[in-house]
Amino acid sequence: MDFEPTPYNIPLGFLYWLIVTGFGTIVVLVVTLLALLITRGTKGFGDFLNLLSSAALDIVQISPRRVGAITRLTFLEAIRRRALLVFVVFAILFMFAGWFLSGGTLVPDFQVKLYVSFVLRAIAWLVLPVALLLSCWGIPEDIKQRSLHTVVTKPVRRLEVVLGRMLGFGLINTLVLLVMAVAGYVWLQQQIDEKARPELTCRRPVFGQLTFLDREGKPAATGINVGDIWEYRSYIEGATRARAIWKFAGIDESALNKDGELILENRFSAFRSHKGQMGRSLLYQLVFVNPETGLRVGTQLRQVAEFRGRTDAIPRTLPKAGEAIGGKITEEAGETVDLINDLVSPSGELVVEAVCIDPGQYMGMARPDLFIRTPDGSFLAGYAKSILGLAMMVLLIVFLGVAASTFLKGPVATLLTFCLVLVGMTAREFMMTIVSGRFEGGGPIESVYRIVLHMNPTQELPTGIAFQSMHLMDLAIRQFVWLIFQIIPNFDYFNMAPYLANGFDVSFNASVLPSIAVTLAFFLPCLLLGYFCLRVRELEAK
Repeated sequence: MDFEPTPYNIPLGFLYWLIVTGFGTIVVLVVTLLALLITRGTKGFGDFLNLLSSAALDIVQISPRRVGAITRLTFLEAIRRRALLVFVVFAILFMFAGWFLSGGTLVPDFQVKLYVSFVLRAIAWLVLPVALLLSCWGIPEDIKQRSLHTVVTKPVRRLEVVLGRMLGFGLINTLVLLVMAVAGYVWLQQQIDEKARPELTCRRPVFGQLTFLDREGKPAATGINVGDIWEYRSYIEGATRARAIWKFAGIDESALNKDGELILENRFSAFRSHKGQMGRSLLYQLVFVNPETGLRVGTQLRQVAEFRGRTDAIPRTLPKAGEAIGGKITEEAGETVDLINDLVSPSGELVVEAVCIDPGQYMGMARPDLFIRTPDGSFLAGYAKSILGLAMMVLLIVFLGVAASTFLKGPVATLLTFCLVLVGMTAREFMMTIVSGRFEGGGPIESVYRIVLHMNPTQELPTGIAFQSMHLMDLAIRQFVWLIFQIIPNFDYFNMAPYLANGFDVSFNASVLPSIAVTLAFFLPCLLLGYFCLRVRELEAK
């Protein structure tokens, strides 16, 4: 697995939400007050206070019954607009997908990866246009056909209209998503070959912290760089004192499978400085270390399974063997150790060292390339988590689309919402680079200065007040970009296909929890923005 799940920081995310939401609220209120003062003079301040008081009254007196009625009407209206026709495209796509995927000729794990990715991506990209069109065209069409005029003359508040629209469109899109999800799951069970069925699983990995020892046995931050442009993996040299050391925490008997074995799975890679022994791959050894007692027990030599990965079942009772020297392992006859009682410390820490045996060869690894595989979960549970992530994405798009439709016409609201989705899916890494200031040549102002004077990006700038002012201006621009960066939702959280397609359980802390948190974080700002925009909008304007 070439991705490293990062747990979501709830306190930090909530702090950022407070900062961005508070700043955005202040900006909207200040702009509204200035607009009223400019257009209505001194009466504008009184109108501003009346607007705030009536808004507070609308929030307090919101009626669940009226919201439910609008939600129901929105749901029925979406059906009348033939939103369910997307099922026709979905059915056609899945009817002929088997012709082009060629499942019978694929390796089992690759077939599962291909089919699962296809199902989840097909569902996501078919639900996306339905959510966009319904949410972005609903209110503008009501204003154009004057049906909203009848609603607002009744005892229905504009806040209830916006909330009912969000819930109604969210409900119909969730229904569409669930039907597609059930059909996709049935299709997977029918299309995947019998020999590939065991790959439909959800590994539950326990990752450790990775450190290194260099060829002389001294601690090192990373291993050797063998010249690969992608510096994801570091390498250790064979037949030296170099080690890759993983420290696992919280290990006890629950980490063993039903046969009492500890399952270790790895994705080690090999780099050869010479041909070596033909007919076999590089040899490696795993050494278990008790960090408190210093007891070291080596395992049998194994071959690196390049490009495929390898799963090793370590029995609980191990022969007391030493580390391989010259390709040979020393054992103390008749003596054994218990993996849990003797090698795991009382605090639950287990240390595993990986050693490359072949001289002149190199073995590469990253932190996720060795993990403890606890008892697997069901594929259906992982699939349900992936669908939950797509449901959160659909709800987020509905919230953004309804909010945009309260102050823009249908086509423009659709374009704005689609651009937010596109930027959130593709450009966040680029924006993060700008925000962090990692660009060579400095910020925008400094870059323009260097371009005009034909200066090298690594050349030092002179000192002085003018250049300090330049850096301050670049800092202000970066802070503004940081604010935009926080406003644009991170859609990477909703894409849980890499977990499921690679046979891993969807991480709750790294994917499910942040997807729910991001959707809820946008709900209240979008609701209030849509309410105030619809409140000040001239409904007679089509």
